[in-house]
This record gives sequence, C-alpha cells and structure tokens, in this order.
Amino acid sequence: MSWSLMDRMLPAPVGGGFRMEHWWVWCGSVVRGEDGRYHMFASRWPKWLPMHPGWLIRSEIVRAVSDTPEGPYTYAETVLPARGAEYWDGRSTHNPHIIRQGNQYLLYYMGSTHPFAEAEPGETVDMDDCRVIAARAAKRVGLAVADSVLGPWKRMDAPILPVRPGKFDSYLTSNPAPCIREDGSVLLIYKARKYEGHTYGKMTLGAAEADWAEGRYRVISEQPLFPPDVHVEDPFIWRTGHGYAMIAKDMEGHLCGEKHGGILAVSDNGTEWKLADRRKAYSRKILWDDGQERVMGSFERPFLLFQDGRPTHMFAAVADGPGGFRQAENTWNMVIPLSADVDGLMED
Repeated sequence: MSWSLMDRMLPAPVGGGFRMEHWWVWCGSVVRGEDGRYHMFASRWPKWLPMHPGWLIRSEIVRAVSDTPEGPYTYAETVLPARGAEYWDGRSTHNPHIIRQGNQYLLYYMGSTHPFAEAEPGETVDMDDCRVIAARAAKRVGLAVADSVLGPWKRMDAPILPVRPGKFDSYLTSNPAPCIREDGSVLLIYKARKYEGHTYGKMTLGAAEADWAEGRYRVISEQPLFPPDVHVEDPFIWRTGHGYAMIAKDMEGHLCGEKHGGILAVSDNGTEWKLADRRKAYSRKILWDDGQERVMGSFERPFLLFQDGRPTHMFAAVADGPGGFRQAENTWNMVIPLSADVDGLMED
C-alpha cells in the first residue's frame, strides 16, 4: 500500500469530539445507530484520580451522542459501570470498540477487577498501589451485545480472551481490535503481556478468531504478530481488497520516525503482518480548523469510522501538555474528517 492517512486528513474541528469536565476521557469508538445519530462509546474516570494509573481501577464505559460525526458529543449514559469485585470486569471497563453487525451491536472492551477497597478522593494512587497491581494482572478482553445502540447490554459471564499459562498472553489481554469477516466470523487482534517471574514482559499483539461474535474465540497465532523490536499497541484493523490493514501506535518511534506516531501494516490472512511501504500512517502533529497546528501530548487509540464502505472520520484519544500521561491536564476524544479520496482505505 502506498497511501497514508495523513494524505486524507482535513482540519480537525476545535469544538468537535467528546470531553467532560471533571473527568478523564479516553478510547473513543463511534457507530451510527438505528436512530440515524452518531454514538460514541468512550471510557472515563474521575479527575480526582491520576490519569495514569487511575483508569485501571475506576474506568467505566459511557455512551455520548451527536447528530454529526464531528460532534460535539453529549454524554448520554454509563453503559458498563462497576458491578462488584466478584465479577471479572467488576471494577474497571476500558478500551471500548463498538461494531454494528446487521441489527446487533457488539461492544468489545477490556475489563478488570481487584479484591481491595475502592479508592476515595484524597487517597494517593500510584503504580505500587496494591489495587493497581492486581487490576493490571486481571485485565481481560470481553464482549457485551445489544439489539439497540441504546441497550440493554448483555455482558458475557467470562472473558472471551482469557490468559494462557506459558504463552505470550499469560499475564493479560487487552486493547481488542475486532474485524467482522464477510461470512460473519470475527478476526480479533489484541494486546498481550507474558508473565516473566513475578512481573510482566513487553507488550505484544496476538490474533484470535471466532465463527461468530458470541462464539468461542481461539488464538490462531502461537507467536506474537510482530517480533520484539516492533513495539506497537492500540491496533485498529479493517478488511481491504487484498486482505487486512492495521494502524497502530509506534511506541518508540523507531518504525515510523515519530514517537507515538502511527504505523501502517498489512496482511493477507490476518496472522502474518508486515509494515507497509509507506509505514507512517499518522502524526501527533494536528492541523485544527482555527488554522493552528499543534503537537498533541498524547494521540492514541485510533479508530476509523466507515460509512458505505469508506472511512470518513478518524477518532483518537488525545491529551494536552508536553507529552506523557502524568503531564496532561486534560484529555478528550478528538475527531479528524477524512477526504473522499480514500480508495486505498476502502473496506471490501
């Protein structure tokens, strides 16, 4: 593939996207509902917690609504709230990815739990907190389904991607990136970590599949999709005329030339991936519709909204500040309209 998303990006609306006062907002994923409106499924957690690692213990998935893809989106409801430490996803829901398949809505997400008391305002929460340590190790990919974008949502009783002892995904699974195949089966790319002693190793990507969305998911690649020196996360995948394409965040910048910029990878079968000829897909430097160009402190969780087989908008979780979660004062989900010249990005 010779295209780049950057070639198709139009100025981002300053007043678009979704943000909430007093909340950290992340992980925007958008679908057009049966009502003709646009529904963003996002994660949020209170600002009295640190942005990182507060999401691990208090994130919840919410739905926000707009009449246009650009927004602004208005909070409508909390879709997957906390439901108790005894549930596998009882303390935190995060990483939402919404898909409409026929008359059904599929909400893939990461869930987690821990057995300790809830954090309260005024408490210090850091990476050494027992709640954070337990919640990180309990991260799993799950699925909720509904017949309406308004719900009600049925959560699965167990994760669809549990960990596997001795494998590259023995510690956690998260960041689901699903793709519905033409026959209704599902290809699911996910992030994983492996137990290394009492701690965890580097993040990797794996691939699983299911015959149908609510069916049993089977890991189909016993090795990570990329070697250790290809350090990426936040995948988003779609079908193309030649197989599959993926955009993901370049963690160090060794692949696309920009730390936390985006890479493009392609695959014929969903399990064997290679970087595209033009491997840089997007940048943290954004042109806004006020004429200003700004480098975002964070630009993560990329999501493409496809309409009539074409990607029309790109969404991303962004933060202000010089860079890094701990230096952000505000986070929100932004939207970038894409030009119509997107033949290289079309779905089958």
